Amino acid sequence: MMSKPRVWSLQQEAPLHEVCSEQDFAALQAEFDLTLHTGPEPVSAEELIAGIPGYEALLTGWGALPQFTAEFFEAATDLRILCHLAGSVRGAIAPELVEQYLLPRGLVIYTGRGAIAENVAESTVGLLIASSHRWFENFERYRRDGVWRDEALQKPDQYLLGSTLVVLGASNVGRRVLALLRGWDLTPLLYDPYVTAEQAAELGAEKVELEEALRRADLLASCLPLTDETGGMLTAARLALLRDGATFVNTSRGGVVDMEALIAEARAGRLIVGLDVTDPQEPPPPEVDWREIPNLYILPHIAGLGRYGYHRIGHGALQALRDYFASRPVAEALDLARYQQLA
Repeated sequence: MMSKPRVWSLQQEAPLHEVCSEQDFAALQAEFDLTLHTGPEPVSAEELIAGIPGYEALLTGWGALPQFTAEFFEAATDLRILCHLAGSVRGAIAPELVEQYLLPRGLVIYTGRGAIAENVAESTVGLLIASSHRWFENFERYRRDGVWRDEALQKPDQYLLGSTLVVLGASNVGRRVLALLRGWDLTPLLYDPYVTAEQAAELGAEKVELEEALRRADLLASCLPLTDETGGMLTAARLALLRDGATFVNTSRGGVVDMEALIAEARAGRLIVGLDVTDPQEPPPPEVDWREIPNLYILPHIAGLGRYGYHRIGHGALQALRDYFASRPVAEALDLARYQQLA
């Protein structure tokens, strides 16, 4: 009998159950020689380096993603695949280590970003609808002030149906948003410099340049990863291109937008803004007065939550391990040659 591939989970059993269905967790235990972390504290760098020899796969996740070092990869000579049961690994693996170790060894990385994108895309569509309709303000006026119908909020504005909707970024989330809205009566535009017009059309959208996209937008959804190229991309001058009354929603990263300029636009009443992310910190510092801006809706970074997407993370990791050790392509593997552009 062939031995099972050895897999080390840096997460304990309880958090693994959050991202794995009972069936998938049982399969993970049955099909692989799985070692679960049991200590009360996260695995230390020293423990990781000492323990990794002999393991062919490593599972990481929320609260269990160490800062990988050259010393780790020098010790991890048996490691073939890393499955991150959460979103990004960019903060944990420096680009130079990808070039020095991962690419030459053909090491595969799976992440749950595609699965989480299912939840974030649902939240993005919901936030677009709720923000443009100003439902939050109506709710607050009734709950706080007992006003059943504030006529100042009831003007027939441009909501999602019939709108020109701009999606910034053909990321996993951006693609899923476009997929969810196929068949809706709206005009979808896509800004992404790495996507061709033909590829955008396959996603159901028209490819446009950034300034044109902003000028045409009724509703704007930021689905951009935070990279050197996208950091601060939505400047004050670019936000000023949006029409009066446009809706801007950000469920990606707060750092892609000039937050001071965005808040100024919201405070002036020119834009309706829905944010699941803020910058430079979450939550915003207590001294800021953003909560008093009625047309600014801030959620506590919850767009990615949801059992549906979470269980897809675990299922994807299980399938990635199955495919890798059966010498099949890993469908959700990161394209490490494009590591600098990835979220």
